[in-house]
Amino acid sequence: MSRHDFAVEEFAGRRARVRRAMAEKELDWLVLFHPVSIRWLTGSDAKSYQEFQCLLVPAGDGPLAMMAREGERAEILDDALVDRLETFGGNENEDPLPRFARLADEFGLLAGRVGVEVPAYYLHPHHHIAIRDFFGSAFVEATNLVHDLSLVKSPAELGYVRQAAAIADEALTVFGAALRPGRSELEIAGEVYGALLARGSGLAASPINLVSGERSCYSHGAPTERRLQPGDYGSIEYGATFRRYTATLGRQFCLGEPTARMRELYEIVRRACDACIAEIRDGAPATAPHEAARRVIGEAGLEHGRVHTSGYGLAPGFPPSWGEPMHMIGGSGYTLRAGMVVSVEPPVFLHDERLGARIIDNVLVTRDGCELLSRRSRDLIVI
Repeated sequence: MSRHDFAVEEFAGRRARVRRAMAEKELDWLVLFHPVSIRWLTGSDAKSYQEFQCLLVPAGDGPLAMMAREGERAEILDDALVDRLETFGGNENEDPLPRFARLADEFGLLAGRVGVEVPAYYLHPHHHIAIRDFFGSAFVEATNLVHDLSLVKSPAELGYVRQAAAIADEALTVFGAALRPGRSELEIAGEVYGALLARGSGLAASPINLVSGERSCYSHGAPTERRLQPGDYGSIEYGATFRRYTATLGRQFCLGEPTARMRELYEIVRRACDACIAEIRDGAPATAPHEAARRVIGEAGLEHGRVHTSGYGLAPGFPPSWGEPMHMIGGSGYTLRAGMVVSVEPPVFLHDERLGARIIDNVLVTRDGCELLSRRSRDLIVI
């Protein structure tokens, strides 16, 4: 990812939208820590998020200043649209907070209201406390300001999402061919990773979930040395990326003829997915698709197995997540808008039965409904 992946005009439009949102909230400055937010405004793909990095955005037309570790200086200068770069550390350890305080003082942040992102990752609690104390009454939490603006994707962004979805589809063919008794979950996952990388995908922000046999009741189980056996039921979920834009795909499989209960769980989940998709359209509350899926699962007496969200927005992901703050779940305050890309994945996982089922697809929200991005069959894969 770099500033070269989008036209300068697209970055300018994003910055203008952020500044309008800042004006609505009467913010003089915005301090961003989430790498997705920083990337959306600058194009930076640097790994400085592993330590301390931030972007200072003024409410007016002033310069954007970025702070990052010294090791990423060259990459940021080449690939990011920033007007000022301040680095710390390098070949010796350095506390970044004094450098941040000097930069904030130089730009006069303490003279106004400062919106600050407080992400679940990427900002150490000690740094958060120090920054909050530094700004004092000027501190205003603005965690989702940029994220909410980036939910609706531009035509260029959607082009990258479609390329990621096409790669994910191709990897599913490789997965199906790799399924056979005697092979370990790790061996199969390795073939999927190889297929993704060979077809132009980067490494997705979250690792592959692959479970089989008695582990099929795990909703996010990583592949292990367990070797597949005849009669095994299981599931896979993985993400493909293009320019960090992620498309996810999840399917159920069985080695041999599935039992009646296996088929029943699969069919319930598929009906829940269909009900969810049928409610997705521009202007729909994010709770509506969720409630439709929930009804299907609840009527089957399996509400206790519905262990997570019915779906969420997909972002240009950085480890450990490709998800956006918009979830299709009870209590969500979001409204679906044309141009959003969301996953659909209402699940059923039953620990007591050692079984689970989840089908994962991505859809593009449109004015009249939604478009399924994967072109692959959603049928149970039976080997």
